Amino acid sequence: MTLHQSSIASLPLIARGKVRDMYAVGEDKLLIVASDRISAFDVILDDPIPGKGEVLTKLTEFWLGRLGHIIPNHATGINPESVVQPSERDQVRGRAMVVKRLKPILVEAVARGYLIGSGWKDYQATGSVCGVALPRGLNQAAKLPEAIFTPAAKAEMGEHDENVDFDYVVNAIGESLANQIRDITLQLYQEAAEFAATRGIIIADTKFEFGLDEAGRLHLMDEVLTPDSSRFWPADSWREGISPPSYDKQFVRDWLETQPWDKTPPAPRLPPDVVQATAAKYREALERLIA
Repeated sequence: MTLHQSSIASLPLIARGKVRDMYAVGEDKLLIVASDRISAFDVILDDPIPGKGEVLTKLTEFWLGRLGHIIPNHATGINPESVVQPSERDQVRGRAMVVKRLKPILVEAVARGYLIGSGWKDYQATGSVCGVALPRGLNQAAKLPEAIFTPAAKAEMGEHDENVDFDYVVNAIGESLANQIRDITLQLYQEAAEFAATRGIIIADTKFEFGLDEAGRLHLMDEVLTPDSSRFWPADSWREGISPPSYDKQFVRDWLETQPWDKTPPAPRLPPDVVQATAAKYREALERLIA
C-alpha cells in the first residue's frame, strides 16, 4: 500500500519529518517509519511515490550492515511489528526500523565526489565548495580529484539547509568531534562509492547524520546512502557538462524546475507519469545495489 502518513496510535508521536514519522518506544528507542512522501527543495509534495519508503528502509539496512565496521549505528535489530498493535503492523511492515534514541548532531555531513547541485553553483561563483578550493576549469558533473567534506547547517522544517565551511562545524561542535565526523564521512563515502561502482552506479554525493549515545560515543543514524540522501548516477550514462540521469529524486527536481513555481508551498502536483517514473528509478537503484 502507499503510505503518505503513518498513524500509530499505540506509541507517542515524537515528530514528523519530510519523509519519516518518529514514535517513542520506551525511553531509549524510537520507531522510525519511512513514508512514501517525497520532498524537493525542502518542500513536501502532495503526491507520494509508491514503494519509496520500503526502498529507503531496505537500502539503509543494507548499508548499515555493510559499513558497520567503520562506526557504530543506531540499528537495534528489533522487529518493528513487535512494538505496535496488530492492527498497525501493515503501516510498519518493510518500511520501519526500531533504533537507539541518540542525541543528534545538528550538522549535515556531506561528502562530494562529483561537482553537481549546490556544489556546482558554489564553484561557479567562488571556485570553491564550502571553503574547499578546487582546480580551475572544472565542468558540471566533473569527478573531483578526491572526495571532499562539504557540511551543511540543518534548517528548520520548510527552510533550506545552508552550505557551511569546516570552521563553522568546529565552532558548532568542537574541533575533535568535527575532525572525527569529517574523517568518518569521507571513509563511509569512499567505501560505498567503491562498492556501488561494481554495480554500475556512481554515488556523486551523499549526506550522513550522526548522533551521540549516553556515553558520548558517535553513531551513524537516520537514513544511509538512499536515493533521498544521495545522488546515484548510472555509470554508463555519465559524462561531464550535463546533469546526468539519475536513480534518485533528481528526476522530480528536474521536472519541477520546468514549472512556474517559486519553491515555496504548495508545490505543483506531480503528473502520474512523473510519479511512476520516479518509483521505477527508486526500485531500480535498490535492485542494482543489493540484488
